[in-house]
Amino acid sequence: MSEENDPGHGNSPAAWTAVVIMLIGFAIGTVAFFLDVAWLVWASAGLVVVGLLVGVILAKAGYGVAGPRYVPKVHD
Repeated sequence: MSEENDPGHGNSPAAWTAVVIMLIGFAIGTVAFFLDVAWLVWASAGLVVVGLLVGVILAKAGYGVAGPRYVPKVHD
């Protein structure tokens, strides 16, 4: 695969932020489901949606792979 067509595999601040927020939501939701706390399960599901929205907003703000504010790291 050539370097010009490399999509970056989501290795951007927008993607990392979205994934971290969603992982926290899933972790809280899993514990809440185990402890049978229904309102917290739904709140954590909302947090997963918030993580998705934050990722989209950051990508549109230029922090995505193709954004002007994203500077890729050079891997040796």
